[in-house]
Amino acid sequence: MTFVSLPRSSHYWLVNGRIPKSLLTATAPHQSVIPVLASEPWGEELVAADVEISDGQIQAIAPLGSAPPTAITVDLHQGLVWPCFVDIHTHLDKSQTWPRHPNPDGSFRSALAVINDDTVHWTPEDLYRRMDFSLRCSYAHGTAALRTHFDAFGPLAAQSLAVLSELKQAWAGRIEIQLVSLVSLDYYLTPDGERLADQVADHGAILGGVAYTNPDLLAQIDRVFSLAAARDLWLDLHVDESLDAADISLRHMAETKLQHQFSNPVVASHCCSLSVQSAEEVAETLCWVKAAEMAIISLPLCNLYLQDRTRDRTPRYRGVTLLHEIKRQGIPVAIASDNCRDPFYAYGDLDGLEVFTQAARIAHLDRPYGDWAQTITTTPADLMGLPTTGRLGPGLPADLVLFKARTFNELLSRPQSDRVVVRQGQAIAAPLPDYAELDDLVLYQDIA
Repeated sequence: MTFVSLPRSSHYWLVNGRIPKSLLTATAPHQSVIPVLASEPWGEELVAADVEISDGQIQAIAPLGSAPPTAITVDLHQGLVWPCFVDIHTHLDKSQTWPRHPNPDGSFRSALAVINDDTVHWTPEDLYRRMDFSLRCSYAHGTAALRTHFDAFGPLAAQSLAVLSELKQAWAGRIEIQLVSLVSLDYYLTPDGERLADQVADHGAILGGVAYTNPDLLAQIDRVFSLAAARDLWLDLHVDESLDAADISLRHMAETKLQHQFSNPVVASHCCSLSVQSAEEVAETLCWVKAAEMAIISLPLCNLYLQDRTRDRTPRYRGVTLLHEIKRQGIPVAIASDNCRDPFYAYGDLDGLEVFTQAARIAHLDRPYGDWAQTITTTPADLMGLPTTGRLGPGLPADLVLFKARTFNELLSRPQSDRVVVRQGQAIAAPLPDYAELDDLVLYQDIA
């Protein structure tokens, strides 16, 4: 049950709310900052405000008491108002496969083998139903935009692009979906890799891949930049997803971007090896990344699950990249869900709040919270080229997530299952889908 009910009217006010200051646009008021306690040195920087909603848009963000006496009002009782989430790194094609093909030991190597075995079941119907199920989870939790990678070796590319294009059309107006190809970078040295780049361009998608350290890595990186430049494509790459300090693909990416004078957006995800490198090595790499104007996406939940995993041994190194150091250099950094109930991550529900909550705990995104809320909202929206998403201000769509929690501490202490998701000014009626819907697809395993 939700904590508040919204009127059916197209014009009403949300009154007595609190908004994270960092999620307001420059045209919204930034006064009335409320610390958690007057005596506490690290305030939460929440703005007390009334929000006017009309015809699906935010008409005004005003000081408390601004709603006229005749207005229809909804008292939030100091509850938090957020924009909808932006999930910039997911793998919808793999999602919900765990019951069918669980990872036997939780390792990255096993995940690769298991998902390869599972692809024999990836018919158009199987892909559509599992991906649509995941999108319904994402939508119900409050996500407005999502980028998904899709495995693209051989015939998988055409099939996944066809299904994802159908889903994009079906979900238009609810979730903005972007597509990224996923192959190892050596694939782009082959004729099939060049054909994949053409397919990506034909579908308005993004060129992507995984960089593995090998003798041909520099040639592979150079090739993927050349293919993208020739087709005016963006790049989204899996980089250094390991605890090997010798993995410096991120630096090579930045150097190559500068050498090619590549002007389109480039994002690098994971970057786990930064967490085990020397301060000097990290500083040099981040200097290159900043000069190349790249951005970094951290996937803390999946990295914690896979990195430094050995049976009957507690992990020492967790692989979460250096969010504070990256941000301190002025490099855009975002966080995202990554995998969901598949061999790479057994859990998750594509909930932006869960991602932010766990990231705040794991990476100490507090004391102060500052503008870390942007990592699951404004920053990924900017990286996806969505200037009206993931932020709050007059004239923007009234796509909101309303919480009973009054502070960051309250928000991150409970699941917030009574949140209200608002799209174009109206509360959505979208319950989470039942796992049983997929039983006929996933409740079996192959018998050798």
